This record gives sequence, C-alpha cells and structure tokens, in this order.
Amino acid sequence: MQFPTSLIPLAPTSYDAFFAYLGDQLKDNGQGGTPLFQPMPRAQSTLAPERAAAFRLALDTPLGQPGWRRAWIAVGADGIRGHIDLRARPEPHAQHRSMLGMGVHRDWRGKGLGRRLVALAVQWAHAQDGLDWIDLEVLSVNTPARQLYLATGFVQTGEHADMFRIDGEPHGYTYMSHALRR
Repeated sequence: MQFPTSLIPLAPTSYDAFFAYLGDQLKDNGQGGTPLFQPMPRAQSTLAPERAAAFRLALDTPLGQPGWRRAWIAVGADGIRGHIDLRARPEPHAQHRSMLGMGVHRDWRGKGLGRRLVALAVQWAHAQDGLDWIDLEVLSVNTPARQLYLATGFVQTGEHADMFRIDGEPHGYTYMSHALRR
C-alpha cells in the first residue's frame, strides 16, 4: 500500500512538532487496547522535558561519539505519522552496535508504515562504516512490535521475564538484533 508520506531526517525546524507528537503518542502507552510500549506507568506516560533535551543534544552529537543519535520522521498532510531513531549503545566498547527506537501514530498503525521506517533505518545503518548491528529492547507484551521486528529481519536474542513491575504487573523485556554485516 502506498502512502502520501515522506520519510525525512529529523531537523531542528521540526523539533517542536516532533516532541509534541511524542508526547501525544505516549498517551497511548497501555491504553485503549494498545499494548504497553514504554516501561513506564500508564498514568505517567509523558515526555519529560529532560528527555526531550537529551534527545536534542544526542542529535547534535557526531556519529561514532558516545551519545550520538539520528532520527527520521514520517510526515504527511496531517503532520507527523511516525518516527524511527538509532542511537549509540551506552556500553563502552560497543561502538559497532546501535539501538533502535520507533513509534507510529495511532491513526497509522497496522498500515505498513512501521516496515518502511525500519527499512529506512536499516538502510542508513548499513551504509555507515563501523556499524555492524542494530539492537532493540521491546516489552514482551507488545506482540505487534515484536512481530514487526521479526518480519523485518531482527532475531530474538533473549528475554528477561519480570524485568519491570508496571502498575503492579510483571512485564518481560525481549532483546532483538539485526546483523548488518554477515
């Protein structure tokens, strides 16, 4: 299915709209039939100002330096429809790996946009010298996300049962990776 959606790098001119989109998206975390997708209590699913500030700072950090991040947004006539980002792993000596994060606006879930976003991130990462892996962590209860990642070439590498206690419920964390170089 084709969408009148452009996938573009997140630029400073779009930061305000992007952080408004993220704040709105977080309202869906574990609400109205949407699975938990962030390890945070449902009532506290908001974008903290310090998190937005750290995101901005990371976007300005050169690739290969600790704390770097790159992000892309899916934009249509109705605004931001989704996003994907890759960032440096926090562990020392893991510069050859990146971490993936993504989200799709509630009106665009299940329509193939997530696949397009993952393909874009994988293509970009594959073109970067020194990046050999994309890793991700996803709440195990988030079956739609896990299915998307498996369908786009990620392999489950592990799972921690009862990793989080969110709103009094135990939740596992699934770990997945995508090899860029074989």
